[in-house]
Amino acid sequence: MHPGHDRVAPPSPAPEPAAPSRPGRRPAAWAAGLLVAVPSVVTGCRLLGTDAFTPVPQLLSFLPWLTVPAGLALLLALAARRRPLAGWAALVVAVTAWSVLPYGPDTTTARGPVVERVRVLTANVEFGQATEDLVRAVRRERPRLVYVSECDRACVRVLTAALAASHPHRAVVDGEGPTGSVILSAYPLTARPAIPAAMGMPGATARIGGRTVQLRLAHPVPPVPYLVHRWKRELRRVADFAAAHRDGDPVLLAGDFNASQDHAAFRSLLDAGRLHDAARTPTWPREARLPPYVQIDHVLVSDDFRVRAVRFLDLAGTDHRAVLAELDLHAGR
Repeated sequence: MHPGHDRVAPPSPAPEPAAPSRPGRRPAAWAAGLLVAVPSVVTGCRLLGTDAFTPVPQLLSFLPWLTVPAGLALLLALAARRRPLAGWAALVVAVTAWSVLPYGPDTTTARGPVVERVRVLTANVEFGQATEDLVRAVRRERPRLVYVSECDRACVRVLTAALAASHPHRAVVDGEGPTGSVILSAYPLTARPAIPAAMGMPGATARIGGRTVQLRLAHPVPPVPYLVHRWKRELRRVADFAAAHRDGDPVLLAGDFNASQDHAAFRSLLDAGRLHDAARTPTWPREARLPPYVQIDHVLVSDDFRVRAVRFLDLAGTDHRAVLAELDLHAGR
């Protein structure tokens, strides 16, 4: 064959070099993963209905604020073009935001005519330091029932003397520091056993509008790491009380619960007694640079009540906001 007729195959083109990844994507992805890790665990416990163990109970108190690291993780994952990670971060943000919605029905199912309008004030006076300002608040706002946590013996003496004319009746758990508590009442009270706890949880019944109303002050220990087991046990005792009166007398349960609606133990308490939280607004800590970021002070009512209005009061000397609830007590079926 003639050499000029030989065909030589053209050389195959060299593969194009892969586009270098944009610098910073890998660190951004790592940072996103680290930021979303803790919110993932905490929101997972929220969905599963468990308070688990330290540090979960403590972090559940800050659950709404975990949208911040989860949101940053979402932005970093998008910048790093890590779609699965971005999707996971978006899911965590959505669940965290969903947890802010009030737990349970918006209103109670109170029936029958209104037999009494009841104004209730609950306040943690922090070792008695806010006692004097509480006296002024009671005189100004005129609640018929006053629940006072961390009311030591000196606090009880001051309140009893200053409010003797308007609130002559009381149920007391005597104690110093945070262990003392008192319910002051304009209605006659019949003493009932306190709920057993490290801090005072006094109880009584009152005749209000012709009905017998069960009153209890709740103040379980806080869920600090070495007390989580006791915190759960004391909240279970409060839940047992609520369950025992679920289909009986009206219940008015108020105080410093050291728990928010994001804690499974608190939601179990609401479910056990079919109770309604009168408000959903952060109440603690009040004396920090940031505004209050967790609600641990509650007024819980049975279906016999309807919530008309709620306000929050700042008392000098305590890091808790007081809760003032105006309620209508209905006649029932």
